[in-house]
Amino acid sequence: MSIMRWDPFSEVGTLQRSMDRLLEEFFTKRPGREAAPMGWEPSVEMFETGDEVVVRAELPNIDPKQVDITVTNEAITIKGITKHEEEHKDRNYYRRELRYGAFVRTLPLLTEVKSSEAKASYKDGVLEVKIPKSERVKPTSVKVEVK
Repeated sequence: MSIMRWDPFSEVGTLQRSMDRLLEEFFTKRPGREAAPMGWEPSVEMFETGDEVVVRAELPNIDPKQVDITVTNEAITIKGITKHEEEHKDRNYYRRELRYGAFVRTLPLLTEVKSSEAKASYKDGVLEVKIPKSERVKPTSVKVEVK
């Protein structure tokens, strides 16, 4: 019998990801939409500048041709698939954390955008989507006239 050390804080990250996914699904799912089978989800970061909303997703070893991006006025959806390497019978795995299969990630857009003008690029395993903001929500500078 071996003694294993248990760290209760190692599970906090998993719990946080599960709660994030639950809240994200609650606020982005619409009635009547089919739920996608649960798979893995790429890590993302999303931010806005004065002119655009930027979404970056980690997609290492994924062919960008296998990625589908849909942008609406309410959300951006990134779908794709990564192939599973064949199982080797002569390997005795200690740990297996590489994820394979289909993924879907939908993120709500919190500002009005020009969805038809979205541009995507892929470099070094990171997908970057830039979506211009609508003219109505862009900040405008007003000069003060001195009289």
